[in-house]
Parts: sequence; structure tokens; C-alpha cells
Amino acid sequence: MRTINKITILFTLFVAVFQVGAQEIIPEKEPVKKEPVQQGRKRIDGIIATVGDYNILDSDIDKSFLEMASQGVSIKDFTRCQMLGKLMEEKLFAHQATQDSVVVKDEEIKEKMNGQMEYMVEQLRSMEAVVKYFHKKDEDDLRSELYDVLKTQKLASEMQNKIVDGIQITPEETKNFFKKIPEADKPTIGTELEIAQIVITPKVTQVEKDAVINKLKEIKQEVLNGASFTTKAVLYTQDPGSRSSGGFYKINKKTPFVKEFKDVAFSLQESEISEPFETEFGFHIIYLEKIKGLDLELRHILMIPKVTDEALKEAKEKAQLIKKRIEDKEITFAEAARTMSDEKETRQNGGQLINPKTQDTHFELTKMDAEMYSEVSGLKDGQISNVILTDDPRAGKKYKILTVTNRIDEHVADFSKDYTKIRELALKEKQINAIAKWTEEKIKETYIKINGEYQKCDFLYNWLKK
Repeated sequence: MRTINKITILFTLFVAVFQVGAQEIIPEKEPVKKEPVQQGRKRIDGIIATVGDYNILDSDIDKSFLEMASQGVSIKDFTRCQMLGKLMEEKLFAHQATQDSVVVKDEEIKEKMNGQMEYMVEQLRSMEAVVKYFHKKDEDDLRSELYDVLKTQKLASEMQNKIVDGIQITPEETKNFFKKIPEADKPTIGTELEIAQIVITPKVTQVEKDAVINKLKEIKQEVLNGASFTTKAVLYTQDPGSRSSGGFYKINKKTPFVKEFKDVAFSLQESEISEPFETEFGFHIIYLEKIKGLDLELRHILMIPKVTDEALKEAKEKAQLIKKRIEDKEITFAEAARTMSDEKETRQNGGQLINPKTQDTHFELTKMDAEMYSEVSGLKDGQISNVILTDDPRAGKKYKILTVTNRIDEHVADFSKDYTKIRELALKEKQINAIAKWTEEKIKETYIKINGEYQKCDFLYNWLKK
């Protein structure tokens, strides 16, 4: 990776003001013609605004511009007034989160901070270089500021989630949303594919299973003797989604985890550690930390048994044989999936994949992940892919064959054909409106002060309470 790429990534990690995936940001009005603080003018850093318990410095705006630029976002027509408006929104969410006693676990923030610090050190080769790069006096100073940034962002994100939690959209609302879009502004839906797959999983020997079970039992005993489960999870778990947080998850009975995992989790008492148990991902042990109403706060360790070279060879040969039988018209792809695929989630539907982002069977070609795109983009309808070896960090090595069952060409959105996507857009608009209404109300009852020439800004919201 080139040095310039490392630097922009570091800024993204350190001052991630815009959390596009986690929150919707209401756009500001058109930039005001007269900018109160000119870009080329030398400024003295100081407090330019206060929102509740939070202060905003002039340098915070500079950091935010750097973060936008590092993500490739044009800042040419984006004013300091608009940036201040975004920062005040974030602080308002975070301030209200503390007022509403929204809980953010210090341990979770520290785990995320440690992960980011480790990455920055890896990129710049030493902690001293990272400290110098961010103009901090020492590592503690850097960690303190990064911790505050991450905690504020987490509080703001949790508050926004709380605001939109429970908001639903009805079919009638979806229909009215679509009707009000002018014909010329109807969204275009890119080319979409419907894809099916057959998965063959190499068989794991009992010897390898026993080795993993015994290791998990050993870890459990060490924890019972006083060792930290969190530390053991960081060291041993093969679940990439929870390794950095020490195996932590917060779940309830609606959380989309596999049944075997939830059955064990909900059978435990607080501070109890389960015996090793098996799911399709491997073997686990669970430590139940707390029961909070309908929610469980737990940690787990996942270990995946090793697959022998012989087992891999057998699985590949089986997949190749299935492919040949389909191509020879002995059996259809759907029939082969129902009778021979090892993936139970898709087996009953003839191998048909569900898009996890939209929960329907359509995959938009331009938004498909790079790996799947490379596997199916060149396939014609009904054509079968080569046998592909995948190595999922959580599920291990598997062989699969893919086919395109349907291709929908690019088209202007149609209410009946694209209902799911239109419904998501309608829901997003409703959530944005709810956040905007909440923001307007909270501004009225929150202490807000804007200093100096920033009082001349033309904000979207009534921050000046005129």
C-alpha cells in the first residue's frame, strides 16, 4: 500500500465524523454566499460552539474536512458553516443519549480503540510515529482523544437508532411514497441476477473434532480457575466478527443467530460457561455475562476443526461429479441442490440465494461484492460455474458451483416488480423525517451557544434559536 493511502486511512479511522452506514445525515441548505470564516485566513483555535455538554473547536472542522477528503469526497462547495452544522447534530445526539441514560460499554469502546491503534501502528511502523503524526504529546494523549471521539460517535449512533427504533412502513405508505415521485425522477434499477448454488462441505474427522472439543474444555477450565474469558476469546476465537471485542455479542430471541447457538445461550445462568457444542460454523463455548430483560450479553469462542487434504479432495471430486451430471442433463440444478447440497439454508429452495441486504432473491450487478461478481458476471443464463473453493474465516473451506437462474435487465423502478427496494426507500425517508423532527424539538430544550462569526451562518436547523 502506498504511503498516501496509509495516511488517508488513518484520518478515516481517527476522525470518522460521517457514519453513513450507521446513520442518515440530513443535507444542509445551499451554501451561503458569504462564508463567515474564509478558508485561507489564519484562525486561532478555540471553542466555536457548545451543544449541551459538548464543545466544538475550530480545529474540529478542519479535521472533518480532512476526513472527507481522505474518503475521496469533494469539499470544494462544502462550507465551514455546513460542517459545523453536521458536528452540532452529532453532539446533540450524543448529549441526549447521556440524558436518556443510553449505555455505551467502556469495554466495547476500548476494544474498538485498541483495534484502531493496532492498525495505525501497523501502517506507520511504530507507536512513536503515530503519536507524532497526530501531533500528540504522548500515547496516552492520543488514546484519550481517540477514546472520546469513538464514544461520542457511538452515543450519537445509539441515539439515532433509538429514535428510529420501531418505525415501520405500511404498504399504503409505500404506495403513496412511490406515487409522489415525478416520472422523470423515478430511480433506475441496475441489472439484477438471481443466483443459485450447491455447496459441498469437506467432512471433518472425529479426531479433529475431538481436538477442538478438548481445547475448548481446557479453556473453560482455565477461566473457571481465574483466567479472563475476554482474553481467551481474543487469542483463540475464529469468529472474525467478535474477535476484537473479546467474543462479545448482545442478542435476544429475534437475533438472527443459528438455533443451536441461541438454544444454548438461553439455557445458561449469569456467569455460567457452557460445555462445547456444535453448529454449522464449528464448535463453541458461551460465557453468559448478564441477562438484561429479554437481552443476553455474552461472549463466545468459536473454533473450527481442521480439514484434511484427503477430505478436501473428496469434496472437490463430489462437486465435479454433480456439475457433470447437471451438464449431462441427468438431473436439474435445483434437484441436485435439494438432494446433494450441504447448505441447509438454500437446499429446500433449489439452491436459490437470498440477498442479505434486501432479503429478496435479486442481486444488483453493480452492487454485488467483488468475489461473487467475479464468479457470476460472465455466466449466461443456465450456465454452470466451475467448481470454486471458498475459505470463509468463520465457516471454513467449502466447494460450490453456481448458476444464474434469472437475469433482469436495467429498468426504471416498477412498483410491483421492485416493491422491496421501494419499500426500503420509503422507510428510509420516514426515518429521516423522524430524526429531523426530533432534532428540531431537542434544539429548543438544549443549551446551545455559537460563538464569533459562526453566528452569521445560515443553518438548516434553528441552532441560533431566532
